[in-house]
Amino acid sequence: MERLKLIIEFIKDIIEYPLFKLGDSAITLSLLFFLVISITLLVYLSGRIKNLLQNRLLSQKNLDIGVRQAFSTIVKYVIVVIGLIIIIQTAGIDLSFLAILIGAFGVGVGFGLQAITNNFVSGIVILFERPIKVGDRIEVTNLSGKTVNGDVIDISSRATKILTNDNIAIIVPNSDLITSTVINWSYNDRRVRFNYQIPIHYKENPETVKKLLLEVAKENEGVLKHPPPDILFSNFEDNRLIFILRVWTTKYIQKPGVLKSQLYYAAFKKLRDNNIEIPFPQRDLHLRSGFEDLMKNYDSANEPLTGKK
Repeated sequence: MERLKLIIEFIKDIIEYPLFKLGDSAITLSLLFFLVISITLLVYLSGRIKNLLQNRLLSQKNLDIGVRQAFSTIVKYVIVVIGLIIIIQTAGIDLSFLAILIGAFGVGVGFGLQAITNNFVSGIVILFERPIKVGDRIEVTNLSGKTVNGDVIDISSRATKILTNDNIAIIVPNSDLITSTVINWSYNDRRVRFNYQIPIHYKENPETVKKLLLEVAKENEGVLKHPPPDILFSNFEDNRLIFILRVWTTKYIQKPGVLKSQLYYAAFKKLRDNNIEIPFPQRDLHLRSGFEDLMKNYDSANEPLTGKK
């Protein structure tokens, strides 16, 4: 029994041995264990509370998913900050020294972690101003000039996740969404209008073409009836008339190429069945007056040998 007590006292002395000091507070192994376990539980519980608010409680209020995410994220940050203050006070750490440490860390963040800080602040701005929100269809050009097009599936404190039509998740830093030009196809609502160019031969009647193209649009289930589709007589070109088929859709906002293909297939069939000619590219070849003399000189220079010396 005495040996067991000695072992317990020895272990207690080890975990209570001061490793270093923060101000007037001695940091021991037991204090480090307490901090690690407490902060881990705090982060875990704050994440669970965020998911509970976003996916259960707030979803019953018929709020927009962007509002739910912004509110639940702010609540998570508040819980983490308050929890850290309580944990530090419970551990008996000198807060005055901690304030100095945080100030020094802030200077380090300002110089060494500018990109992370910029993305974090940009994420807060996005959550509050909501230029984009989860579920939006956006198009953004990054610094390398490449255009990213897809659906916003998540907005976190550092980056925004965009899912393309090829099921590829692209991680875009929040600062890029603030500093770059972003095209939000569904900012006001999910209705989007697409314009498709269709060339027609000069000999055809424009009114007939308009009637047939409107039939094509109205027969497609992905085209909205209201606002109705319409046809613009756009231009007279060298060997064709240009018509613009304009349609509204909500179903194909993520797949504009699919809708375009469907309408082009149907338009080609409809125009062919009604003997409406679609022009093909034409080129005029003009021969200069000295071309025949040039060919004669070429032929004489390349006559086959006759065997005569």
